[in-house]
Amino acid sequence: MKQIFKQLYLNNFFFYIFMGIILLFIIAYFFPVLYNATWYLFYIFLSFTVIDVALLFIGNKKVIGIRNTPEKLSNGDENGITITLNNQFTFPVQLTIIDEIPFQFQQRNFEVKRKLKAQGKDNFNYYLRPTKRGEYFFGNLNVYVKSPLQLVSRRFTYDNGKMVPTYPSFIQLRKYDLMAFSNNLFQYGLKKIRRIGHTMEFEQIKEYVQGDDLRTINWKATAKKNQLMVNQFQDEKSQNVYMIIDKGRVMKMPFNGLSLLDYAINATLVLSNVILKKQDKAGMFTFSKKVENRVVAEKRQSQMQQIMENLYNIKTDFFESDFSRLYVDVKKNINQRSLIMLYTNFETVDGLYRQLPYLKGIAKNHLLVVVFFNNTELNELIHKKASNIQEIYDKVIAEKFAFEKRLIVNELRKYGIYSVLTQPEELTLDTINKYLEIKARGIL
Repeated sequence: MKQIFKQLYLNNFFFYIFMGIILLFIIAYFFPVLYNATWYLFYIFLSFTVIDVALLFIGNKKVIGIRNTPEKLSNGDENGITITLNNQFTFPVQLTIIDEIPFQFQQRNFEVKRKLKAQGKDNFNYYLRPTKRGEYFFGNLNVYVKSPLQLVSRRFTYDNGKMVPTYPSFIQLRKYDLMAFSNNLFQYGLKKIRRIGHTMEFEQIKEYVQGDDLRTINWKATAKKNQLMVNQFQDEKSQNVYMIIDKGRVMKMPFNGLSLLDYAINATLVLSNVILKKQDKAGMFTFSKKVENRVVAEKRQSQMQQIMENLYNIKTDFFESDFSRLYVDVKKNINQRSLIMLYTNFETVDGLYRQLPYLKGIAKNHLLVVVFFNNTELNELIHKKASNIQEIYDKVIAEKFAFEKRLIVNELRKYGIYSVLTQPEELTLDTINKYLEIKARGIL
């Protein structure tokens, strides 16, 4: 009996009828002829309520609800959650489904109404878009069942306390995966450029044929074979590419609910996959007050999993970033010339000048690409028509900041530092394009 009261809920229809009977009793006080009829109505109402309770609680019949979630959620993307329902009752039911979704989404009015035929099945999807990495805890899946009488409801509770981690955007990873194999780079805004040059990665020793470069003669092998032998070389494919993520104060700015840091993390995951598919070595690390989350550039089978786990575990207090420490770490730990994609942000030329000596130092030994962001909200303000003095003033200030972004690009170019100035939403595509462009031109 105690269990029944825990699962029993009175519906609005019950209260409407009950309030109507009370109103009839009040009227019967003035018109006694209605008194007995009102009691009859009350007994009928009570009988139907008992029948309704019996329909829902007698026997082992129930409505089974199952919440199907992915093993992990993709940060910044729409993730599908499926609810499967199975009606074991021998009569049609009306359902109200209330899923206790993680508090990070701040959706406290989640409610879905469905109808199920006798012994019928149904399922439906809803979508969640997380904007932070970490653990997301789902609460109860509550299914409230009404019989055709609709006087009371019975609550069934399932899937209590399920945790689903939110990882960097693996949905984008799959989306851009084919770009690594595409020969039609013009589809992505690039021209395919024929690479001319000669690298010195040894492949094999072979017999000399007319036309071989005499400088490649292997004199030791020639003496052993008593005929001319030459070293054969092939294009060097396995080049080091490091993605460095600034997790300092400048990366805290949000766009569409996602911070610049998380945009950079998502782009790093996708770009790492493209790099490995292109037979290069992908590595990464982060920095602010110190260098952390290091993954040495390799092209092992487990490299992508290691990069994803390190990206998932990035934590920061958004302190001011120390570029001098970054410079020292790169000089100490990256000995081979590498392509370095540095995700950071500069809002003013003065901000760039403070860090420029360290960027120039890194660019002496490596091919440095600085990736920073356009402020999309400023772009909207620039293109908005001004209607008063204040809006004119705001528009001029916005244009000044946008102009400084272009000055930063020119200033970096003076010192042989490449740059990608992009909108947060286009970061992944623009960084992939820049990497493919560098590969096609043989710049590294």
